[in-house]
Amino acid sequence: MIYFDNSATTRVFNESVNVAVKYMTEDYFNPSGAYAPAASVERNIDGARKRLLSALGVQSGSIIFTSGATESNNFAIFGTIPSMRGKGTIIIGGNEHPSVFETARELEKLGFRIVIAPTLSNGCIDTSRFASIMTPDVKLVSVMHVNNEVGAINNIPAIRSIMRTIAPNALLHVDGVQGFLKVPFSARNCDMYSISGHKFHAPKGVGALYVANGVRISPCHIGGGQEEGLRSGTENVPGIMAMDKAIEIYLSNQREFIGNMYNVKTALAKRLSRVNDVYINGPALEEGAPHILNVSFMGIRGEVLLHALEEKGIIVSTGSACSAHKHGKNRVLESMGIKSDRQEGAIRFSFCPFNTVLEAEETAVKIEELLKFLRRYRRR
Repeated sequence: MIYFDNSATTRVFNESVNVAVKYMTEDYFNPSGAYAPAASVERNIDGARKRLLSALGVQSGSIIFTSGATESNNFAIFGTIPSMRGKGTIIIGGNEHPSVFETARELEKLGFRIVIAPTLSNGCIDTSRFASIMTPDVKLVSVMHVNNEVGAINNIPAIRSIMRTIAPNALLHVDGVQGFLKVPFSARNCDMYSISGHKFHAPKGVGALYVANGVRISPCHIGGGQEEGLRSGTENVPGIMAMDKAIEIYLSNQREFIGNMYNVKTALAKRLSRVNDVYINGPALEEGAPHILNVSFMGIRGEVLLHALEEKGIIVSTGSACSAHKHGKNRVLESMGIKSDRQEGAIRFSFCPFNTVLEAEETAVKIEELLKFLRRYRRR
């Protein structure tokens, strides 16, 4: 099988699996326990917390371990609302993940003014137009680091600079789920940053939210006071420590991993560019994230091509896994001005460090063969 849907989820590193098993079968103690083995587990979690701060390029701040991206994003937005004076304005990117977009819609029902930041045709937030919608009453801005469907990389430092000029007290939350470890970034450029373990070869069900010093955030779970009193409940120790190991592996091989993904992406893009009526969506290859490629195949529905490729043992997607069962327009591509047949024929390929250029070439050959057959039945 050729698996090109790594933005949806990744295969867990064997080393991370072993760590998780260790904390389920040997060091299985509750870190809140008063005895020595439990205290040892608690120290290990605290070590993972410090190492994650370092991976984010900061030395201080809080790491709140969560169940993953959706909880982290919800926590960042809903958790900061109680400390805001008045309703005010919240700005989100035009192509945010549903865990941000739908959260903003809920806040709109509560009386907050929600403003959508305009998107350029390459999928990035238009920073010049962002400056025009930024007003002194903005309380919170939530934007993606890397877009999950086209791989566009937002200019977070520029967004931060604009915010400091116009609304210096506004908070900046960055959804780093697709960017963490794959695109250089320092959390010094934001107030909150979300990650999800299963996007970088850790298990599902574990993630984290970075919160900068001085940011007031309300608890999302009430109970025993774990995670600095912000997320009560016994910690997911096997998940946390397995994610810690995945981060260690990624950082130790980061240059090689990123280079390999970029080579696979480039090989597939160049090969598909030779095919008639095929268009690459998003930023130029060298300007986008190394692991995401979005391509439109005219004259065929993306879902049809997806299933045809699946029959050939090649796994791809038509966009975000969280929106895979929703029908209608693709909100991300729509925000970029991509419409009608080009939107309908879009496929997302997303790579991991273990994909190969040979897999990219084989996929391109299979796609060419399938297009010749499937386009015979295009609608007229």
